[in-house]
Parts: sequence; structure tokens; C-alpha cells
Amino acid sequence: MIRISVTDKEKLDPEAMKSFAARKMGIDPVLIVSATLKKLSLDARKKDDIRYVYGIDIEAANEEKILKKCRIKNATKVTQVVYKDPLTICPENGSDLGNKGDSIGRCGNSLIMRDGINRPVIVGFGPAGMICAYKLAAAGLKPIVLERGSDVDKRVSDVERFFETGKLFVNSNVQFGEGGAGTFSDGKLNTMIHDSFGRIAHVFDILVEFGADPSIRYINKPHIGTDRLTVIVKNIRERVISLGGEVRFNSIFTGFEHKDGRIGAAIVNGAERIPCDTIVLATGHSARDTVRMLLSEGVEMEKKPFAMGVRVEHPQELISRAMYGSDYRKYPPADYKLTYKTTDGRGVYSFCMCPGGVVVNASSQEGRLCVNGMSYSRRDEATANSAIVVEIRESDLDGDDILAGMKFQERLEEKAFEACDGKIPVCYVKDFLEGHESTDMDGRKPNTRGAFAPADLYAILPELITGPIKEALPSFDRTIKGFAGDEAIMLAVESRTSSPVRIVRDPETLCAKGFLGLYPCGEGAGYAGGITSAAVDGLKVYEAVIKRLCTNEA
Repeated sequence: MIRISVTDKEKLDPEAMKSFAARKMGIDPVLIVSATLKKLSLDARKKDDIRYVYGIDIEAANEEKILKKCRIKNATKVTQVVYKDPLTICPENGSDLGNKGDSIGRCGNSLIMRDGINRPVIVGFGPAGMICAYKLAAAGLKPIVLERGSDVDKRVSDVERFFETGKLFVNSNVQFGEGGAGTFSDGKLNTMIHDSFGRIAHVFDILVEFGADPSIRYINKPHIGTDRLTVIVKNIRERVISLGGEVRFNSIFTGFEHKDGRIGAAIVNGAERIPCDTIVLATGHSARDTVRMLLSEGVEMEKKPFAMGVRVEHPQELISRAMYGSDYRKYPPADYKLTYKTTDGRGVYSFCMCPGGVVVNASSQEGRLCVNGMSYSRRDEATANSAIVVEIRESDLDGDDILAGMKFQERLEEKAFEACDGKIPVCYVKDFLEGHESTDMDGRKPNTRGAFAPADLYAILPELITGPIKEALPSFDRTIKGFAGDEAIMLAVESRTSSPVRIVRDPETLCAKGFLGLYPCGEGAGYAGGITSAAVDGLKVYEAVIKRLCTNEA
């Protein structure tokens, strides 16, 4: 791979990369067999010399000789990591597997299910559940997906009605429904997880197959956009069904049967019993009733750190000008990433930054309110927003209560709802820094989906959150001029950054500790923090299910 930095005027057409790379490397173009764009980012550290940075995979004749003579110092030989599907471990067609004498075999790249094999149940159809369900369906296992919310078309209608009227549909909203919480977000795919198995690339390939722009494979901070996500989600669902799976909407997972540490059935809507020996819990971070049910059934959990805070909104022009300089209009809407450590060592940072986006009322429970950011694929709204959140440690929470973090979230969401009678509480940043509420909104108005009203954020949020944010804002303003200025607006409360609990799972089987066949998965289980990491965890769980079926561990 070679890394090439070029000015905006020299921005490469992908078709020209081969000859351009040859020129930069000082070799004859005929030696290059192929040139593939693997990474593209915008380096704006020097406002008068903004550059596009290309990471290009080169396949060439006599590679070792070329590398030794190559004048490009950052040219390195790389080994392509290719995702290996675990189906290859399964025996050929006709092999008997399973502790009950059930029979399952492989034919090509799919499994053959015999009579008596229970279909796996997937709880939730967000990123983790979708990828897991699709892979299981493609493997021939005909999964049954239980989604508490509505299909994506009805969900969009329900969400729009909520924004307009304030009438909340508790199982069809920004958090719940086909596609999960990520559907009503920016569709950001950047992640900090380490991947040496090719899972991220495989997830991206799946997303491209079902409608994502191929550029997500190489853009430095890839995103899809809410408008495109709704199409992709529907396409994946239709493929799961065409492969023999089922996707059941308005179906809440309310319990499960187990005996001698093994799963026996899933209970739906408190009544229907689905016999199964595999349940994938891809519930998302807002299914609090499910968490309480699992805890009551003896599923082991532990508290984990999370973060809470506010959304901060600015004119997109302010952010882009600060990041790119006077020629900001030439470039895509700018984003940012900010971090700060308080005097007592507590972290404050930006999260889920939405260039060209809006702030939405993301509530999913009556009498509670939370906010999130959302962008469409073009990111063409006039405003930018980001969560500014504070690290919440286990030691900050009450005693030994496993659900202390969840209860903390709920209390602040209740205060946010009560502060403005269900409208989004807002405050000018300058007023917040001066220690008082915004009594009116005579200046710039926030760009929201859902009604808003001025509020005293100090009456909603505890010192644990307001103190660190107040300390961090001047530092952020030095990094981005105007960040804490007159046009900056705060909106509360940002409470759903990640799950405050983790379901303990066996590191080998990925099953919940003591429950063979129960697979905690994704963000709600405490093993992910975004669309990509959740989807990758769905892929990991798929692998674990296949391994269990194919190694006589069923």
C-alpha cells in the first residue's frame, strides 16, 4: 500500500490512480497490475494547504524489488485480510450433529436443516440483529426475527407524527422499530474497534450489496444517512424473508424458557411460545424492560461505564470555516472530534457528531425525554450538532445495584420531560456558562425535529455533568473559535450514548453465562458502541452459533 497526499487541484479521479501512483513511485506504469483505493481522507491541519490523502493498494510485478527501490517512504507491503466464513468448519451433507440426534449438514455455502432442528430466534432488527439474521438466513437456518417496533415505512410515519404532534408511539419511535436507533441518526460507520479478521470489510460489503454507496469502503469517516438507511434496512429484511426467514413486527420478547442451563423457548408478547434452542439478544440500548426481565430470570449482568450530557448545535458554516478556513465552501461539511480532561481527571468529549444535521426528540418512554442527532446522506442542513458528554463511572452510581446506571438515565430523562412539558429543553451556551437559564429564544433558534422551549439545564442535570461540561467548553472554544459563542445552543438530555450494563457472556461460546444458546449481542448487551461495532458483534455471534451447531455442542 502507498499513501499519497495531493492538493485539492490534484484530486485524483479513481481511474487515474494507477498512472499517478506509478509516477509517485518512480516506476514504469506497465509494472502496476492494479490500483485500488482503500482510504480517502481530508487533511485540513494547514488551512492554506488542505490536502486529500489517498491510501492505495498496488498490485505490481516484482513487488519486492519495487519496494526496495521505491522512493515513496510510506510504501509498505500488506497482506490482504479476507473474512473467512465459519461455515467451512461444518461437515459435508449428511453428517449427524446435535445432542438430540438431530441432523444438519452442509451443501455448498449453506446448511441443510432436517426435521426437528429449531429455528434460531433473533430479538431486535437493528445493526447487530440484521447482520446476524441475514447471515443465518444465508446459511440456510431460516431465523425468526422478533422486532418490537414497526416496519421502517410505518416507523417513519410514526416518527414524523411524533415530531409534529408530540404523540409518542412507545414501540415505534426514534429508538424502536426496524433498523434500530441507528436508522434515525447519521448512519456513521466509523469505529475505534480493532479488527484483524476482516469483519468490518465484510459488514461494509453487505451494506453495499443492499444499497449503500461503495465509497463507504474507503472514505475515512464513512456515513450512509437516514434516507438511505431506510432503503438498506428494507432490502435486508426482504432478503432474509426470501431465504426462508421471518421478520415479525410488533413482537416483544417478554420471556424465555430454559432447563439445565439450556434454552428451550422464546415467549412473545406474553403469550406465544416459540420452541428454540438459540436466542440472539440484539435488543439495542433502550429496551430497558427487557433488561429488567433478563435480570429477574437470573441472567448475570454487570455495571459498566457510560456517558451522558447534552447536544450542542452550531451553524454548519461556523464549524466548516473554523476547520477549513475561508475556502470552506469547496469541501464537504466539516466535522470535529473534541476531548478534554477535567482537573479531577474526568473525561468530556464529543460523540456522534452530525455535520449538516438536526437535533431530534429521541424519546421512547412516556414521561421521559432524550435527544439525538440526525443527518441525511447529503448532510445539507444549515446546522451541525454533536453530543458533548461526560464520563460516568461505576463509582458515581448507587451502591451495588446493577441497574443503577439505567435508573440514573431514567431520572434525568424524567427531569428533562418535566422541565418543558415534553418539549426539548434548550439553552444558549453563553447563558449556561454564566450559570443561568435562557429565559427566551430571541436569538438564533435551534434546528430540531420536535418542539423545544427555553429551560434551566442546571435544574435538569446534576453537577456531575454540568461541572465538567462548563469546564470543558472554553477549551473547546479555543480549538474551534465560536464553539462557546453567541450562536451555540445546548439541548438536553443526551442519555443514550451506550448501555450502562453489560450482560456477562462466556468468552468462548459468546453465550450468556450459565445459559447455553442465549447470545447477548450488540450495543444493548454492552458489547458495541455504534452501527459498525454492533454489526460486527452480530457477525461474531453468527459465527458462534454456526460453530456450536457444527461441532456437536447444540
